[in-house]
Amino acid sequence: MNPLSASNAYDSHVRARMIDFFTLGGISWPRRLWDIGSLLGLEELLEASSWARHRVLSQAAVDWQRHQLMKIIGPDVGLGSRDLRAELTSLLSKPLPDPSPAHRRLREVIEHARGGYLKRWMAAADLPQDQRPKPERLARVVAAHLLDLGYDPSHLAKWIGRLNRNQASARDVLEGALTLDSTDPREFTVLATLDVAPRQEEAQRHQAWVSGREIVSWLRQRNHSVIGIRANDGFLLKVTARDPFHAAGQVRELVERMVARSSFMSGNQIGIRPGSHLWVDGHPDPIPFVTPARSADVLSLVNGGHLYEFDGRSTLFDDALELAAPVNRGSVAPAVAGAWAAVESLLSHPDDPAETERSGKAVAADRLAGIVACSWPRAELTKLAHRHRPAVPDALATVLESCTSNQHRAAAVAAALAAGEMVEPIDGFWRNADMAAVHRMRSLVSNPRNELGAAVTAFRIAMRRLYRTRNIVLHGGSTQGVALNAALRIAAPLIGAGFDRMTHAMLNEGLTPLDLAARAEVSLALVGGETGLTVVDLLEPRR
Repeated sequence: MNPLSASNAYDSHVRARMIDFFTLGGISWPRRLWDIGSLLGLEELLEASSWARHRVLSQAAVDWQRHQLMKIIGPDVGLGSRDLRAELTSLLSKPLPDPSPAHRRLREVIEHARGGYLKRWMAAADLPQDQRPKPERLARVVAAHLLDLGYDPSHLAKWIGRLNRNQASARDVLEGALTLDSTDPREFTVLATLDVAPRQEEAQRHQAWVSGREIVSWLRQRNHSVIGIRANDGFLLKVTARDPFHAAGQVRELVERMVARSSFMSGNQIGIRPGSHLWVDGHPDPIPFVTPARSADVLSLVNGGHLYEFDGRSTLFDDALELAAPVNRGSVAPAVAGAWAAVESLLSHPDDPAETERSGKAVAADRLAGIVACSWPRAELTKLAHRHRPAVPDALATVLESCTSNQHRAAAVAAALAAGEMVEPIDGFWRNADMAAVHRMRSLVSNPRNELGAAVTAFRIAMRRLYRTRNIVLHGGSTQGVALNAALRIAAPLIGAGFDRMTHAMLNEGLTPLDLAARAEVSLALVGGETGLTVVDLLEPRR
């Protein structure tokens, strides 16, 4: 073991993974957060039961969701160990139609669980070393809980960054999380400027409207730069939020709604055009109006030199990419609708058998989950191969030096981990995150079927959540779902990963998405068995 004590290694692992989960840019999809927390999952089930009453969701889909949630809350120590857990288990063991006594009762139980949720996890983390939760599990639970409360990832990234610089212990992190959990949302004042404001006289009648002169004065009073500020109109809006970034996000959504309304003006009139930044009173820096991309990256298009390729024909895959285009930067509702339409177009077929458990087009979600799960080991092992930089070159470094492809590099790292050898990531800010990845990959190569099975389950839940959310948006006409933003935040990078593998297979083998999904299903069944299939070659053709 490295010079770090076991306790310090545990603390470093927790901090590193939470940095991964809250960092918006530059984090590869395998290192992101793959699920929501248990409490939001329970709220989501209540909501789904209500939509089933309106026939927006099928009862089969809600029952599947309920059964999966029962498995998730099983190891969640935050949900108690005696009375509270018994009540939850009893309620989730049968359907929860809305309205019904069980539905109303579950709503009450959720509120009882919420109060001491993180305290129960802190008590578990204080247990002796061999009894406390694994650091990966602890980091995922705490990160998901804080995001589910409504905190913006940018705010949480700053928070965990400060704790990391101070080498905070896992208990320090939990104490900080408890403070965030117990802090009520508060009122923020946010300035949104408009570069173009048609029908200005109508905007001026709004009580929150401010003139260009008032905008400049407001910014100067708060020591903001006014260089380049040319807006003649804006709004000072008050919102209740968890943090400044969350407040800016709420105002961004309000302005986007105004922009959407203005797109229906008659003739060729120019619609509302928002300014480039938002300013939150009390926050030192302007916040960009345009949000970071949601990391749905299909790098095979670029790496293979196909970005500008065209022959005048539109393929099924071109259509799918066009449908999914809003997923990275579009408004949430169009992004959800377009993303699912793309998934369904590629991974469902009229001849799919009708299955009660996989109602509607849920089979497409499961197929994408299998492809993404088979992509995960190769992606993470390749990254570790490029990060392996021991102070003194070792056997693995020598092997990697001779590798000519990422497939060979990933295989070399997998073999080293299986043999119990060390992988030594380069020193620097991301070293602890790399070491956490080493632990995950060592578990994977030691027990591939169990680890891949857990990954498939997580991805299947994420993609079916996207499917349900799409149905609520399109068939229910609602953009207010309790897990709408979380569904897109989690699914977008996974969709990018799946589309990347489908693109690669199509361009290099001429393999259709459905054929690739079949290969993934077979590989997940055979990996680590008598055929000799390894975690590195799950999506490769057998030779």
